[in-house]
Amino acid sequence: MVFAHGFGCDQNMWRYVMPAFEDRFRTVVFDYVGAGGSDISSYDVAKYASLDGYADDLIALARALGVRGGVFVGHSVSAMIGVIAARRAPELFADLVLVGPSPRYIDDGDYVGGFSQDQILELLEFLDSNHMGWSQTMAPVIMANPDRPELAEELTNSFCRTDPEIAKRFARTTFLSDNRADLGPIDARVLILQCRDDSIAPVAVGQFVHDAIPGSELVMLNATGHCPNLSAPDETTAAIAAFV
Repeated sequence: MVFAHGFGCDQNMWRYVMPAFEDRFRTVVFDYVGAGGSDISSYDVAKYASLDGYADDLIALARALGVRGGVFVGHSVSAMIGVIAARRAPELFADLVLVGPSPRYIDDGDYVGGFSQDQILELLEFLDSNHMGWSQTMAPVIMANPDRPELAEELTNSFCRTDPEIAKRFARTTFLSDNRADLGPIDARVLILQCRDDSIAPVAVGQFVHDAIPGSELVMLNATGHCPNLSAPDETTAAIAAFV
């Protein structure tokens, strides 16, 4: 059972969810290049200009560990990375759990991604000019749950631990991506976990992913914010456990 973190996070974000599965699965957490304890010298600008580069790393990791027919749990941008990986190497994962997925963050015609292109470009320009300020401003928005400020503080600290230059590039890769074409029929069973109030991946996006993947299951969490693995770990764990 492989757990993959979202943008600006690291493997520590799964500490409240993963233990519940350790008696049934061999559990794996890791850091993408530029996050947590990863080897920053391995970063390649061209490779990681698209989510394909991250999917290649996920495939390499899974194969190195001998994963076959496993469970992939991906938060935020990792949800789409997992979908790409599952298409390229279908033998690796029999089940995909997509937590707050978004194939495209920018609105496009009838498609509602949650942001206009100008909003995304403004967000990226802010990050380019002031990594610390962006982290302190965006973390409370992403996390929500203002009555629990310690959650936003943890996310802020996680953002600030990420290598700034890599974070800027990963943000562009994440927020300017359009992976809608990677949806559609897929061999794996798919569970989509959608928070009822998520400013990064709104309900319409979760519904779009559900509609685009035949046979997928959509579970609406009562959680608010974009990080239910931190803000509502019991509910998140229960939903995953019921699926796998």
